[in-house]
Amino acid sequence: MYSYIKGVVTIVEASHVVVENNGIGYLIYVSNPYSYKINEEVLIYIYQQVREDENTLYGFKNKEDKDLFLKLISVKGLGPKMALPMLSGDNKDGIHDAIETGNINYLKKFPKIGDKVARQIILDLKGKLELDVKEDNKNLTELTETLKSLGYKPCDIKRILPSIDTAISLEQQVKEALKMLLK
Repeated sequence: MYSYIKGVVTIVEASHVVVENNGIGYLIYVSNPYSYKINEEVLIYIYQQVREDENTLYGFKNKEDKDLFLKLISVKGLGPKMALPMLSGDNKDGIHDAIETGNINYLKKFPKIGDKVARQIILDLKGKLELDVKEDNKNLTELTETLKSLGYKPCDIKRILPSIDTAISLEQQVKEALKMLLK
């Protein structure tokens, strides 16, 4: 199993890129191939799918995208080829919010995602997607956990986190956050 591949992009196609590493060209399916440039050195996080008749690599620009992809493909009826287009553009926050709020119509806008699969995504992942909080910021992590324990939704918490002053005490942060959440 691969974790990541570091190399030079040699080919950019509509559905994939080829990354050369030590004389070997790896064909990697990515959500937005045109965001890569030929002769650019990249580090791509990899998910390898091995089946009886194929061995496929799916690539991601960062670990957070890969983690979201892995959660999406854990949903019954949602395979890698359906999940990958969901990660193109700035859809990650929208996906998270749609899952947490039960917004089926948002999920159905993606290719091959119908009513049944959208409902299954919400059923399987609601409450299981974690916020993208930097691990080195213990204050925001504590604040996030405190607000979750008070019953606030992760999507609402994520929305207000950038506005919170991290230099103040946790108690003051909670007061500030509650004022924002109650607006």
